[in-house]
Amino acid sequence: MQSTVWFSDLSAPPGRSLIEKTGQLLRAAGLAGKIGPGALTAVKLHFGERGNVSFVRPVFVRKIVEEIAAAGGKPFLTDTNTLYVGGRSNSVDHIRTAVANGFAFAVVDAPLLIADGIRGESSISVPVEGNIYSEVAIGTEIVNADALVAVTHFKGHELSGFGGTIKNLGMGCAARSGKLAQHSTVSPTVDPAACTGCGTCVAHCPSGAIEVISEKALINPGACIGCADCIVVCPEHTVIIDWNEAAPMVQKKMVEHAVGALRGKSGKSLFISFVMQISPYCDCYGNNDRPIAPDVGIFASGDPVALDQACADAVIRSAGRDPFRETHPEIDWTIQLSYAEELGLGTRNYLLETL
Repeated sequence: MQSTVWFSDLSAPPGRSLIEKTGQLLRAAGLAGKIGPGALTAVKLHFGERGNVSFVRPVFVRKIVEEIAAAGGKPFLTDTNTLYVGGRSNSVDHIRTAVANGFAFAVVDAPLLIADGIRGESSISVPVEGNIYSEVAIGTEIVNADALVAVTHFKGHELSGFGGTIKNLGMGCAARSGKLAQHSTVSPTVDPAACTGCGTCVAHCPSGAIEVISEKALINPGACIGCADCIVVCPEHTVIIDWNEAAPMVQKKMVEHAVGALRGKSGKSLFISFVMQISPYCDCYGNNDRPIAPDVGIFASGDPVALDQACADAVIRSAGRDPFRETHPEIDWTIQLSYAEELGLGTRNYLLETL
């Protein structure tokens, strides 16, 4: 079986802008057939950290919003809060960062809604038939949405080789506890040197796994449920994540979370990837460095696996080499694709249709 991936290059002669080509691409990929009348549609994207300028430009997102509305949907822009402490680790800062980066309602014509609540605690355990998990924690409002359109900036990544649609779904739709599960095999710990013993983490711990002893917080790994709330509520930022999970396992865990993110949305999801300004690392950084490959174009498909494979192939053809392995030589990025195909998320076999 082949999946169709639609492609538009970046040529824009007079009378045919890239914005209009984006709309044509979505229509060709069958957006209207995936968005029912009145469907609350999650537009899943990465708003970028402050200082990063490689995320998908808001003018493209506005066109995607217009196309969803024209199909009868009710779009909202969404992402989940970050595991690390920064400009997107709670909904207040996250929305402020999104607006600062150009995603205000007045620009994109859609509201912003952080999917996992004010501190990343709002999640739904979604059953999956994986080899690692039987259920995964996905942001509540992504689960509750009627339809989903994932808007991805295709780029390099230090754990998955490249960050494509699968990563946008797997890491990006996971609530904070899901992110912690993907990145670490152990409970967080507290740096006693900086801990003031204020008790904020104790008050927020839902499992009673933290206590203050001799004016220092201590996490009991046996009682810790991995919710990761303590990481972002600590006013001194003394709770430490052990980013110890091996890259191959991170990719597989990411795939299983992607399966969970799409559960219940069969035939109600579409994926569009912007293979432009291909930075070496994730847009979570407050910088993006120069591109590692030439701009290629915009791709769309109803199959996230075929889409990621087509984007990777196109980048390699354009660069004349594999810039992802060159930048991250220790990472085998094919693991995420093979495992996603194994779990039935899609197929790596695709037919490329050019507009």
